[in-house]
Amino acid sequence: MSSAKENWGDVPAIWKCKHLLDLEHLSKEEIETLLDQAQRFRDEILCKPGSDRKIPLLSGKAIVNLFFENSTRTRTSFGLAGRRLGADIIEFSAATSSLSKGETIIDTAKNIQAMGVDAVVIRHNCPGTPLLLSEKLTNCSIINAGDGTHAHPTQALLDILTIRQKLGSLEGLTVALVGDIAHSRTARSNIWGLKTLGAHVIVCGPSTLVSRDWENIGVEYSYSLDAILPRVDVFNLLRIQFERQVVRPFPSIREYAHLYAMDAKRLSRCKKNVLIIAPGPINRGVEVTPDVADGPQSAILDQVTNGVAVRMATLWLCLS
Repeated sequence: MSSAKENWGDVPAIWKCKHLLDLEHLSKEEIETLLDQAQRFRDEILCKPGSDRKIPLLSGKAIVNLFFENSTRTRTSFGLAGRRLGADIIEFSAATSSLSKGETIIDTAKNIQAMGVDAVVIRHNCPGTPLLLSEKLTNCSIINAGDGTHAHPTQALLDILTIRQKLGSLEGLTVALVGDIAHSRTARSNIWGLKTLGAHVIVCGPSTLVSRDWENIGVEYSYSLDAILPRVDVFNLLRIQFERQVVRPFPSIREYAHLYAMDAKRLSRCKKNVLIIAPGPINRGVEVTPDVADGPQSAILDQVTNGVAVRMATLWLCLS
């Protein structure tokens, strides 16, 4: 254990965060520190030939995945990230917990903390829940794995890490977030992270899902995907979140796909080295066609690998 820590080194002095709740309040240096650590985990642990893919930096630590919404990539990658670092992982099921008997989420979390848990990875449909737990739990690190429509910081970080790997510095890049901006916590976290690192951000989609108010914080908006195709370096294609919508924001999925799906014809009008990413799950034929999703400009599966690396870096930085 001591040998592993000596080989890896100490947490960089710039990192002072016990929790990761959003990207809005992180500095450029803090974001870059986390990205650098994630890249190192990817290179030296996850993708290095002959590596056993484990390093016991968090041996003896206990992490609970407290998920109140469905998840595949985020929950699995947080669990895998913790195990890669040697931590004990507890998977919490809301359906079979005392919450079904009337216990509050704060009491549930305090009881979990009393068992000696070091970190709570929380996903909840109510915005602000991770912040609330960070105020109520004094001995735990709180990692936001998505809170309502507010924030999803590790998703944005893995998106940004993928961009950085493919295109280098984000300074001066134009990144378009296309789709359901109104309900997307991923879009909000990406916006803060991208702007902090010097990228120009465009939000694009139907007028019912894209507000002009984004201009107030220096984000461009467009209701036409075709109009912005030649200008954009990276397209981040967001899923339409029907489960969060009260009314249908457009007449039909077919119409949405006709106006906003990234297909081969649209791709031919983009820059030659344009990058296509998507946070998943992707709906083939809605926001992206199969030939584009599986094509050479797509880095969708790289994002999944980067998700494990980013979550390893997050756990290590916050818990160490």
